[in-house]
Amino acid sequence: MTFETHTSDLPVCQSNANVDDGLLIRVGIPHRGGKLAFHAFNEDYSAMVSAAAFWNAKTGRFSIPDATDLSEINFALDSAGFTAMMQFQAKGRQAGIAGVYPWTMEQFVELASLSGASWVAQPDMCCEPAIAPNQEAIDYRINATATLLEDMLRVVYAWQSELAKTLNLRSVQNMVRIPVPVAQGWTVDDYRRSIDLMMQVWERWMPWIAPPALIGLGSVCRRHLTDPKHGLFAILEGIEGHVPPGSRLHLFGVKGQALERVKMYDWVASADSMAFDFAARIEARKSGQSNTIAHRANQMDRWMRSATQRATPAGGDQYRLAFHA
Repeated sequence: MTFETHTSDLPVCQSNANVDDGLLIRVGIPHRGGKLAFHAFNEDYSAMVSAAAFWNAKTGRFSIPDATDLSEINFALDSAGFTAMMQFQAKGRQAGIAGVYPWTMEQFVELASLSGASWVAQPDMCCEPAIAPNQEAIDYRINATATLLEDMLRVVYAWQSELAKTLNLRSVQNMVRIPVPVAQGWTVDDYRRSIDLMMQVWERWMPWIAPPALIGLGSVCRRHLTDPKHGLFAILEGIEGHVPPGSRLHLFGVKGQALERVKMYDWVASADSMAFDFAARIEARKSGQSNTIAHRANQMDRWMRSATQRATPAGGDQYRLAFHA
C-alpha cells in the first residue's frame, strides 16, 4: 500500500518524542496518581506509567483524572502489552485490540492524548518465552506488532484530520500524539526483522510524520544480560547497525545492573524499571513489616540513587558511537 498524504491541512514532519543527550532513567509508577507519584514529583524523577493503571474494568473505560501529582511529572506511557497478554492467557479473548487488550485502539489513542504523557508507546505483542514458546509464535507477534503500529497511525491520522477542520496545526499536533514504535523479538534476527517491518510501516506515513526520534525495545525485562545469543548486550550490539539513523532506543524494564554498560551505547536514550516495588514487597515480607507507601518510596529512592550512579558518565568510560550500515 502506498500512503498518499494530503498534508496541506495537517502538521508535517511530526516527531514522536523529545530526546535529550545522555541516558535518562525512568522509575515505574504503578498508579495514575497518589503518594508514590507525589514522591516522584518531589524528587524530580522521570517516570513510566502503564496504561493499565488508568483502566477501569468495571466501566470498560480509562479513568483519566483532571489533575494529579502524575500530571506534574515527566512521564511516558507504556501500552501494558505484557499485562494484557497475561490477562489474555488467563481469561481468554478480550474485547479490545487484537482480542488481547481490554481496550480499543481508539480508547488508547484518547488516553495517550489526554493523559499528559511526554510520549506514548504503541500497543505491541511481547515475545518472552513464557508467552511465545516457539519461533512461529515469535514471528506472529513481530508481524502483529507492525500491524498494530499501522492501526495506531491510521487512528491518529484520522483524528488529526478531523481536528484540523476547526483547530490550528500546533493545537492538532499537541492534542493527538505520534506514537513511539516498538521493536519485538527474542534473537537479534527477530529484532532486525521487526525494525524492518516497523520502518516499512513508518515510511508509508512520511512526511506527515518525521523519522522516529525514539524506538522502544520490548521483551528485555526478564532477559539475561550476558547470554551470547539471547542476552541484552548481544541484542543491543547485534541491532546496532539496524537502528535507523537519528533514532535512539528506550529499553523497557531493563535491569539496574545493566546500566553501567548500557550508558556506553550512544543509541540508547532511556530505560525504565519497577524493580524497586518488587524489592519493597520482598523486603517487607522478609522483615515482617507492612509494605507501606513510605517503605515503597524509600525503596524507590534507593533504586534511583543506584541506577543514576550507574548511568552517570565516569572517568575511563569507553563510549561506543552508533554505527549505521
